[in-house]
Amino acid sequence: MHTPPVRILGLCGSLRTGSSNRALLEVAAGLAPDGVSFIIHDGLGDLPLFRPDVTEVPAVVARFQQGLAAADAVWIASPEYAHGITGCLKNALDWVVASGEFSSKPVAAPNTSYASRHAHESLIEILATMDARVVAPASIRIPLPGSRITRAEILADEMLCELTRSSLEELVDALNPRPPAG
Repeated sequence: MHTPPVRILGLCGSLRTGSSNRALLEVAAGLAPDGVSFIIHDGLGDLPLFRPDVTEVPAVVARFQQGLAAADAVWIASPEYAHGITGCLKNALDWVVASGEFSSKPVAAPNTSYASRHAHESLIEILATMDARVVAPASIRIPLPGSRITRAEILADEMLCELTRSSLEELVDALNPRPPAG
């Protein structure tokens, strides 16, 4: 019997060209374990500003919701801006608070900065409020040395690659919890 691949949706909280968080997502896609399909969602910057009184969900938002619904898990890489999560990431999350795509879904939110603390804590709190199943062992610090590090530079750093692999493996393991020993 053929088992379909595990689908992980990658979200980047940075819209900057040459974003180190985007580079980390690309590395994660390449380092995903066998049997894992890692898809990076590229449309956060296309989402309109969230307005709770919108009665008809825009098509671009519906595509985002469908991508989340189809994913078995989500992996979020985002910088910290002014001690908070980025506007594009917060806006995207606001669009799916009520629709429930994050409900009980395993999520990894690795902290990609040496200095970031506020945004990471805020993101974890927002995800918990949305009933996401934040996987703590997958939400580790993967300290990118600067905002301009490239995919090639990340791949050349064994520690960063090992941390990324570990985060992905913990996220996949959270999908299939092992029975208690004994």
